[in-house]
Formats: sequence, C-alpha cells, structure tokens
Amino acid sequence: MKRAAARAADIHALAKALPYVTAYDPDSTTPVYQVGGKSFVFFRTPRPDAVDPVTGERYDDVVVFWVPDLAAKEALVQDPSTPFFTTPHFDGHPSVLLRLSRVGELSRAELAEVIEDAWLSRASARRGRLYLEGPDRITG
Repeated sequence: MKRAAARAADIHALAKALPYVTAYDPDSTTPVYQVGGKSFVFFRTPRPDAVDPVTGERYDDVVVFWVPDLAAKEALVQDPSTPFFTTPHFDGHPSVLLRLSRVGELSRAELAEVIEDAWLSRASARRGRLYLEGPDRITG
C-alpha cells in the first residue's frame, strides 16, 4: 500500500485542525499558526541564512516547525531520510525547517506527527493533556 504524500495544503489543514489555533495572515504566503499566542508553525520570507548552495538564491519556500527539544531537532535534521534542515540562525532553537518543494518526501501521517508535536511543544500543559485525552487527534 502506497503512503499518501504530504502536500503544502496539508500543513494548513493540519495546523487549523488543532484546537485553540489562531492563524495570522492566513491568506498570505507567509501565515503563522499559533496556540495560546505562541507560534508553532510559520512560513518564512526569503532570508540570507537559507540559500541554494548552487545558485546562492534565497529559498522562498521555507516553513518553520517547533519541536519538543533540541534532541528532537537533532534527530530530524541528522536523519538523511527526512527533508528537514536547520541553519546557523536557528542554532540552539528548538525548531526545524522544511522547504515546501520537499514536503512530498513526507507522508501526510509523518507531517501530521511533526505538526502535532509542534503544537504540543507550544500549547499549555492543560491544553496538551486535554487534546491527548480527546478523540480528535490529527495523528489518528
């Protein structure tokens, strides 16, 4: 059975499906998804720290996902089977980056797990507990 490849639209759908989420600039190319006033997924504008190594052009399709801790970050960016990366700008920051052009390298289920972990890392303990105990988890 072939796994369903993730799409950029899945990032938005999954983030919005989580409870207590506020989307800022949802109709822009760089929306920010927050829980309790804390960002957990956001789309970046091109920056000098994320560039194509061949052309030197700034990536214009980078998404940032919070992770639970630096160990989780290292696990994702060091695993050659994932498309996640980081830049020196994010050294010491519990987040990973993903180019939208590579989102299809993840399954929708894998993407849901990353987004759920991002949300849990930023939600209050009470909200996280209620979500985990409830029936509406995005990781099914």
